[in-house]
Amino acid sequence: MMINYKNIAIVIFLLFSTTLIFGQRKPDRSKIRTLKIAYISEQLDFTSKEAEAFWPIYNSYQDKMDTFRDRERNQIYAKVKDMDSRTEKEVNALLDDLIALEDEKNMVSNQFLKDIRKVISAKKTFLLLKSENGFKRHLLQQYRQKKRDGPQ
Repeated sequence: MMINYKNIAIVIFLLFSTTLIFGQRKPDRSKIRTLKIAYISEQLDFTSKEAEAFWPIYNSYQDKMDTFRDRERNQIYAKVKDMDSRTEKEVNALLDDLIALEDEKNMVSNQFLKDIRKVISAKKTFLLLKSENGFKRHLLQQYRQKKRDGPQ
């Protein structure tokens, strides 16, 4: 059996990076994104050709989704905090904005899936979706473990 040193290196990098990130108070997006890239790369085991085609599409998609999350947080949910001072008309307008934003996100997600299936197989596309959820679970487990262990 041949040992795949690339995968071992990725796993070691993931463990080391996760420890560093969660050793700090608030991990920033770029550090989490770096961990996510390593996690997805390890899970999907891209060929160099697949990786070259995949990452620009994926990174563009992630940038768009970050923008949607920022808009949602800043333009909608920030205004909902003072719900009691809002009129029904204002809240309805916010709800319309949220619906429009969700429609935009769905369009971008659908286009991403159409674009990505051109560069990786359908199996790897589903594995990507599964890996993204696995990464979220991984981060939550690390966060919960950190909280249980308490401040050092």
